[in-house]
Amino acid sequence: MSTTTLQPNQKELWGHPVGLYVLFFTEMWERFSYYGMRALLVIYMIAQAGHADGPGLGWSKLEAYQLYGWYVMLVYVISIPGGILADKVLGQRKTVMLGAVILCLGHGTLAIEADWAFFTGLGLIILGVGCLKPNISTMVGGLYKKGDIRRDKGFSIFYIGINLGSLLATTFIGLVVAKWGWHAGFGMAGIAMLFGLMVYVYGQKYITHVGNKPTVEEKKNDVSLIKLFSNIFKSPIQLVILIVLLALSLYAGFTFEGVDHWGYGALFIFLSIVIGLLMMIYKSLENQIMRDRFLVLLLSFLLVIVFWGAFEQAGGLMNVYTEQKTDRMLFGWLVPTPMFQGLNAGFIILLAVWVANIWAKRKLKNKEASSLFKMATGTIIMGLGFVFMIFAVKEFEANGSSGMQWLVLAYLFHTIGELCSSPVSLSFVTKLAPVKYASLMMGLYFAATGLGGKVAGILGEKSEAFGEYTIFAGIVIFTVIFGLLVIALLKPLKRLTHGAEDNEVEMHYNEAEGFELADEN
Repeated sequence: MSTTTLQPNQKELWGHPVGLYVLFFTEMWERFSYYGMRALLVIYMIAQAGHADGPGLGWSKLEAYQLYGWYVMLVYVISIPGGILADKVLGQRKTVMLGAVILCLGHGTLAIEADWAFFTGLGLIILGVGCLKPNISTMVGGLYKKGDIRRDKGFSIFYIGINLGSLLATTFIGLVVAKWGWHAGFGMAGIAMLFGLMVYVYGQKYITHVGNKPTVEEKKNDVSLIKLFSNIFKSPIQLVILIVLLALSLYAGFTFEGVDHWGYGALFIFLSIVIGLLMMIYKSLENQIMRDRFLVLLLSFLLVIVFWGAFEQAGGLMNVYTEQKTDRMLFGWLVPTPMFQGLNAGFIILLAVWVANIWAKRKLKNKEASSLFKMATGTIIMGLGFVFMIFAVKEFEANGSSGMQWLVLAYLFHTIGELCSSPVSLSFVTKLAPVKYASLMMGLYFAATGLGGKVAGILGEKSEAFGEYTIFAGIVIFTVIFGLLVIALLKPLKRLTHGAEDNEVEMHYNEAEGFELADEN
């Protein structure tokens, strides 16, 4: 009788590959560093001399919202070149390592008390997240064989890691800043990222089978994106579309008001090139099934932009509202502002399994539980959370401050909406994306998240002119209408996926047979 010895990358823990937990803790510490810094960013920029936590940059709220929007957008838009670097040169595993090292340098630089260090640190964090974020998510999908129903569960577990990091950061960084100042908080984020790098280095043996550098044969058969994009000159209709978009981008760069008009011009030029590339990718796909799935995936990115455009108010407008207009006294103790952002992460840890089980039961009962339905439903629920912010504004106008309960309820609804939408959308990309463009499409997903962050910054800027009530009410109306529209179009959209989510089965590793169906009992 022969026995098969499992390699480290084949071992499982609690029904999932051990590699999932390596990526879980790596991402947990990375998100600790990111969300800890994000919780401080806007309130540090607007903090004047005499602030309880020490002087910040002393910027206006308008300036802070502008930088916040650009920063959040660039953090995720750089995921596109980060995905290309992984797909074409280094592989996901090494690109994640590179990103983790750059992030350690970036957060460490922010701990230095100097203006040059502030902007340099933000720049390094943008580059680091761009390398790490899309590729670590792609690696999670790569841990599972095609058709394995555990993939969605794996992403949900991975998502708990993201939010555990966020919860720890927002719980402790506010206390650190209150005692030792802003730059101690930034330094704490850097130490957390160093922990993440150590976990990733230690766990390499469990992920050797995913995210590897492209082989010589794969490079030979792969299509160069530059060459692919150059084919647009052979396609008259696509070329005309690209020229029109570039012309409009240049016009925007010269005519937009504000000191960042050049930024909008550069952004629109970049997006025009991305659109041109997407048109060429669409034409290069081998069959209509792949093309249809590609179109549905691009549509899902619109949902992502809408969702995060509203959700990212947490680090901007809602963060400032918490700091300046919310009664934060609890039993005689002033609750640090960053702690309120921890509500989202805490609710995720409490509710993630409950929400996942609700969707699993719906699927078992043959009720609608497709990814697009979940994403649209999540967008609606998250949007309804801003109803409580409307109540908060009304209370502030009447009494001069608003109660903490409105923030708690808003974050509760935001969390339920996020659990319906975000982990599912990550998994959806890995199901529908063409294999040879997997990391690029994950990069585009995070770029859509970043564009949502830019929308959030713009909404924050507009609140200075139109007021918080108008912005919060507008978010409620738009998210609900957009989500309902997607649900109304669900049947034709599902047909275009050509059964990508049908017949998913649960699989486990068997020593004798390899991957096999799990026992239904």
